[in-house]
Amino acid sequence: MRDGESERGAGLTGFRRLTWWTVPGTTVCLLVLFYGEWVLDPDVPALARVPVALALVVDAVVGAALLGRPLSPSAAADGVHPPRPPRHVLVVLVAATVVLAALPLARRAYELWAVAPAVTTAVCATFLRPSHRRALLAGAVLLAMLPGAAVSLAAGDGEFAYAALFPAGLVAFTAWTVLGPLWAWNIAGRLDRARRLEAELAVRDERLRFAADLHDIQGHHLQVIALKSELAARLVERDPARAAAEMREVQQLSADALRDTRAVVRGYRRTTLDDEIANAGKVLAAAGIDTRTSLEPAAPAGDMADGTRHLLGLVVREATTNVLRHSRARYAEIDHRITGDRARLRVANDGADEYPGAGDGTGLTSLAERLRAADGELTWHRDGDRFEVTATLPLGRADAPPETLKEVAR
Repeated sequence: MRDGESERGAGLTGFRRLTWWTVPGTTVCLLVLFYGEWVLDPDVPALARVPVALALVVDAVVGAALLGRPLSPSAAADGVHPPRPPRHVLVVLVAATVVLAALPLARRAYELWAVAPAVTTAVCATFLRPSHRRALLAGAVLLAMLPGAAVSLAAGDGEFAYAALFPAGLVAFTAWTVLGPLWAWNIAGRLDRARRLEAELAVRDERLRFAADLHDIQGHHLQVIALKSELAARLVERDPARAAAEMREVQQLSADALRDTRAVVRGYRRTTLDDEIANAGKVLAAAGIDTRTSLEPAAPAGDMADGTRHLLGLVVREATTNVLRHSRARYAEIDHRITGDRARLRVANDGADEYPGAGDGTGLTSLAERLRAADGELTWHRDGDRFEVTATLPLGRADAPPETLKEVAR
């Protein structure tokens, strides 16, 4: 596990611990504090205190257990809405709440009787969808005004407003203090899942980039090796010296392919535009293709970002491979120039006999996606037997750091 993951996990665990003490812990403490004082009051008959004490234990234990369910690590990791608790558990909770409400209300304890119903309402709202939750809370606030108001009217104690409004306010306040921290915990869980998903997507994108680079390297080198091997096979009888020279080049190309593959695996290799243009001219000339290279005006090294040179180098390599694989070209042209703040590259050839972007592998389609991600554009079109690939990219910053798998996954 990397340090960043450890820190995020520790932070989420600490926030979960804080939320647990804020919601289930504080709720139980308030229940015990309010009802405990009433249970210990000697002026309250024992026949009322004993049932309230038993109901208090049940209500506190069941309420804390239910409020702790949304705080489970699995709920935070999976983002699953907590399932509704079993019906018999809710029946036990409601029965204990009725005892805690009815007996104090019978003695006109208007400030106490609504505490347990307020907590039970918040607990039930935790497991509801937002629309149902709002309906439950609104109904509970309105209903909380009726019992106290009815008892006050029947007793004629003159506390009608207090008996009606205080329980309603208590229900609303309890719902706010319970559901608020749980909502914050839910948001924290979503953010943590989003961070993990972002890291996974970054690694996946880097793997795709790595696969594209590996395809470009192996495809280009293997195509040239196959071409030179075929040429050496034709020359072996009539010109052994030249055939031996071609095979020595094949040996060198194989070594270069192995070196480039290892460099890509290590994350150090960056394709350079100048090297790719020079290499393309040599390879196409070796295949008997008349190649003209135009670099007007040439781009100073400090004017173009490494990332731009890397992508344009990939375009040159892919276009060169397509010329060798998908054409019977006699003529090719590579044109590179800077217009304003953008670099433009054009590779054209005649003798095109197949649409290069339609083959298997990554090819031009994959490169077009990578150039679009870098605020560039890659287009290609065919006019008769002439095929042309055009790439444009912003010059960027010359000090832009190369992207590696290690940097993305960090």
